[in-house]
Amino acid sequence: MSEPTEHEFRFREPFVLDGGERIRLTLRYSVWGEPAPDGANVVWVCHALTGSPRVEQWWPGLVGPGRFYDPARYAIVCVNVPGSCYGSTGPLSIDEETGSPYLHRFPVFTARDVARAFEGLAQALGFAQLHTVIGGSMGGQHALEWAVQNPSKMKHLVLLCSNAVQSPWAIAFDAAQRQAIELDPTWNADSPDAGLAGMQVARSIAMLSYRAYANYTERQLDPADRPLLGPYRAESYQRYQGLKLTQRFNAYTYYRMTQLLDSHDVGQGRGGVEAALSSVRAKSLVVGVEQDLLFPLPEQRYLAQQIPGAQLAVIDSPYGHDAFLVEFEAVAAHLRSFYSPIT
Repeated sequence: MSEPTEHEFRFREPFVLDGGERIRLTLRYSVWGEPAPDGANVVWVCHALTGSPRVEQWWPGLVGPGRFYDPARYAIVCVNVPGSCYGSTGPLSIDEETGSPYLHRFPVFTARDVARAFEGLAQALGFAQLHTVIGGSMGGQHALEWAVQNPSKMKHLVLLCSNAVQSPWAIAFDAAQRQAIELDPTWNADSPDAGLAGMQVARSIAMLSYRAYANYTERQLDPADRPLLGPYRAESYQRYQGLKLTQRFNAYTYYRMTQLLDSHDVGQGRGGVEAALSSVRAKSLVVGVEQDLLFPLPEQRYLAQQIPGAQLAVIDSPYGHDAFLVEFEAVAAHLRSFYSPIT
């Protein structure tokens, strides 16, 4: 299989969410490589907030021919998270009961819902045990939740820039982003384009948590002869990032994805976080970044301390939280050590 292929899986029965809602759920996913019938060579990649199932587009330094996860050796599977906008059922999908898009009526998925959906697809594909489940940020939350729900499902677990519980700090960032969308005068309209201006502001807020001081200083520093009152390079960058997202995302999805992030708590109803993490059976690698402002390094240290036998790797990068998407060589080096000898 020389190129990734995309597929759809539709659950036969309505999918019941943690909140009690029932929804007809379709998952869009990509496969790159030839999966073993039992899934023994499958690397299941869980994407982050605005990611898509086309993992080769947003992780090209780690996945692809000649890369660490080479489709000639592994079968790479990546599923678009329910509620997203890259093919899985989401807010712009048609509600079969009404014949119109869900829009504001789309229900909130939790991290546990997502993990159960992934398990349902894996079972349908006949994958008894996966070689690796890997994810960064929100994707790491889903990978971890799946490892807690089904401890025997994966041989290896890799968590990058992620956590066991969404912190008050991260929830506050997400809440500020939702407030920006809510204040958009178009947000209450039943239109696919509702809230886009607010989402631009939300994305601008998010960028401040994804990167680090040093990155902005290096890349957005104004020249010495800049006008005293601007325009400033950093301001233009923030506006650009917000506008760019409107070309591939919608505000409904962004709103629901931040709620999905905030739902993450592996310990709830399981006797606490430490009890939940102690149930993980996969050989685990936890990767953190010294400059991560959003999911700070103590969160990864805690994961590594509480997951039995887990290894901790630390990256030093001015990209902060986004380092897991950028520092391919550093991530690959830690993966090489983790898997050694390569299996």
